[in-house]
Amino acid sequence: MGQLIQILIAIFLPPLSVFLQKGLGTAFLLNVVLTLIALLPGSIHALWLLLGSSSRR
Repeated sequence: MGQLIQILIAIFLPPLSVFLQKGLGTAFLLNVVLTLIALLPGSIHALWLLLGSSSRR
């Protein structure tokens, strides 16, 4: 999957992005809670995980 598509998914559907990156786990549950509070914290968390893991590759 292209980096641009992953970033767009992280912005508009943060829990899906985290699920595709990390699977079901604490990161996913945290992102669901953050997204339910507001979309922006969930998006920031998803982008942080995405960009942090892509720089380690």
